Amino acid sequence: MSSYKRYLIIFIFLSSLFAKEVDKDFNEDLYIVYALEYERQGNTNQARFLYEKLYDNTNNYEYYIRYLRASLATGHFKDIVKKVQNHLGDNVKEQELILRIYCVSLLNLNQTDKALEVAQKLLTKYKSALNYEVLANVYFVKKDYTKAASYFETSYSMNNSSNTLLNLVNILYAYLNKKPEALAYLETHVRLFGCDSNICSKLISIYQEQNNVDGIISVLKRSYQTYKNEDNEDMANKTYKVLISYLEKKDINEAILFLEKEKLDDVKLVSLYKRTDQPLKALKLVRKLYKQDGNVDLLAQIAILEFETAADKRKVLDNVIKKFNEVLTVLDNHVYQNYLGYILIDYNVDIKKGLAYVEEALKKAPNNIAYIDSKAWGNYKLKNCKIAYKLMKKVVDEVGLSDSEIRMHWKKIKECSKK
Repeated sequence: MSSYKRYLIIFIFLSSLFAKEVDKDFNEDLYIVYALEYERQGNTNQARFLYEKLYDNTNNYEYYIRYLRASLATGHFKDIVKKVQNHLGDNVKEQELILRIYCVSLLNLNQTDKALEVAQKLLTKYKSALNYEVLANVYFVKKDYTKAASYFETSYSMNNSSNTLLNLVNILYAYLNKKPEALAYLETHVRLFGCDSNICSKLISIYQEQNNVDGIISVLKRSYQTYKNEDNEDMANKTYKVLISYLEKKDINEAILFLEKEKLDDVKLVSLYKRTDQPLKALKLVRKLYKQDGNVDLLAQIAILEFETAADKRKVLDNVIKKFNEVLTVLDNHVYQNYLGYILIDYNVDIKKGLAYVEEALKKAPNNIAYIDSKAWGNYKLKNCKIAYKLMKKVVDEVGLSDSEIRMHWKKIKECSKK
């Protein structure tokens, strides 16, 4: 029998035993067992009922405190207010906690004046960061935001808690219009205590509102390092993605420097090298990646980069074609089909075979202007000038003549069509 089923049987047995005991003499041990079990199951309200019975029958103050905590958790504020009346004297155990729970209950019942009186008494007797915060919350509910901020500020100076700071910042920023002061608090906290996720999220939201990209990047870098140091891989990856997008928008070279330093996304780094016209760096990195995992897609990128960086393209032509042939036996990729096709056409290696590759690419992307240009150029090489002219005109009408290669193709094909 599984331990889970065995546990259920024991619990059912205790249930029947408990039902009998309720009708007979009070059994403290049994009540404790049930109260703790209800709490474990998340049935706090039933546990609350049992703690009340335990206190009524034993006068053990621990049960009374547990009853109050359970009542607070389940929102039984009226019961709390009623139950604490005889437990507010100076010689009462746990007076500080009782006053705090009493105050919170009064606030939830909208008895704000009474809550203020209790909070002031609480703070007078017990000067702690938490009690300053209790009084701050009372003033906040009463919409006295200046006093609320003042007490939150004192509490924060005592505990440096991020939650306390967020309360203070929200009041300064949203209710007192002291935005620079709120921002200064957050920035100082991050410098002194690091990038707590809640604090840094708040800081980023303010920077976003102010369109402060440098500020956002600074916080994201701190957050990334924090998650990295904590070995929180999931949050580090999520933060990295947001960070790199902001770095790209601000300065792509800064994004490259970050990736080079962190060595965390070589694939992304390759794409940035390509975008910034650094093909030799891209080639070196792609070769390293291909050596690591043998991905044929990387082999195709090596072929492209080797071809584009070669001073004499004819010297590398055979090797590049060989690589593409190897890739295309595995991948049915229209980008690589067109690239190989165009090389075969442009360098007069095998024009018909090149056109066949281009046609395969066009089946997958029939409106791709680059592929149509390749087809036009192949037909020009085969002296099919009318076909070439019709295709090339479509390209020119679509993208114009700003590209030098398209201008050259158009000039040659027009000349051919007039003959």
